[in-house]
Amino acid sequence: MFAESRMVRKTVAAVAVRWWVLPKLAALSEIVLFAALSENELQGLAQRAVEKRFAADEMLFWEGEACVGIFLIIQGSVKIFRTSPGGREVMLSIETAPASVAELPLFDGGPYPASVRVMEPVVALFINKNDFQQFCRQNPDVALKVLAVVGRRLRQLVGLVEAMTFGSVTQRLARMLLDASTEAGAESFDLPATHQELASRLGTVREVVSRNLGRFRAQGLIKIQDRHVEIVNRAGLQQEAESQA
Repeated sequence: MFAESRMVRKTVAAVAVRWWVLPKLAALSEIVLFAALSENELQGLAQRAVEKRFAADEMLFWEGEACVGIFLIIQGSVKIFRTSPGGREVMLSIETAPASVAELPLFDGGPYPASVRVMEPVVALFINKNDFQQFCRQNPDVALKVLAVVGRRLRQLVGLVEAMTFGSVTQRLARMLLDASTEAGAESFDLPATHQELASRLGTVREVVSRNLGRFRAQGLIKIQDRHVEIVNRAGLQQEAESQA
């Protein structure tokens, strides 16, 4: 009788834990970083995840701060940026849920390489660095699966650096519009950022972005209303992206 009672208590406890973990498990399964993980592996991470909420304009962390863990965005959006020695922000990307930020420091032991500010109210799952590393030691395949995704993201970052470094602002803006169209799978799409944020991403000022968008519209390459863009002449916009400065 005592053994049966203890077994029932364990079963009830296991069901309770699983019920508590299920919403986090579902959220983690949507994160690209963990796309290759099994359900058991995801469940192990879900048990270590803590929900955190952030209001608009709050900072998740600043570049240079010691990494304390990884943030998994399950609701809302954030801006990832670096700050130049002169104090100018250079936007690296906007991440909208489901997404992850601060993966690399989990593996190299360094500080956060960029700052992350909340754009829209965020609900995030936070996994402490030590907990994550311990879990990877217990499940070596998890580290390999996650690093494969981190590697792809680093390749994308190299592409971003190339886009910000080579060519004129006009070329880079044209390429950005073409890339946004490709990502949306349509000629009509919403700009992923304001003119100021686009300028930050392109390493220029808002007036230059607005002037070039106006020129594209005057040339019949695009239609634009607020943040909604329609590419009217893809070949012409492609020529702008490839033209020599």
